[in-house]
Amino acid sequence: MTSKAELKRFRAIGHKLKPNVTIAGKGLSESVVSEIKRSLADHELIKVRVNTDDRKDRDETIASIVEQTTSSVIQTIGNVALLYKAGKKPNPKLSNILRSELL
Repeated sequence: MTSKAELKRFRAIGHKLKPNVTIAGKGLSESVVSEIKRSLADHELIKVRVNTDDRKDRDETIASIVEQTTSSVIQTIGNVALLYKAGKKPNPKLSNILRSELL
């Protein structure tokens, strides 16, 4: 996993991000999961919004995303989850982690 310092840094970076993917009424489909995987591969650190009023459904959806994408939950606030998955060859122009180091 990641150290406390990295978690703090990831939360600070994630604070400025907008959700990449929104999961609405139809729930978690294969196309949504593939979009999340693509987004994680490109950006490493992303936000996902789960639009549901039921906490249990939201938590189950986030757990399912983490399981299917082998990512880590850095933080959840309300209906938004901040997810991280280290890239194999991160692109400095796309990776939210690498871009934040340049600033």
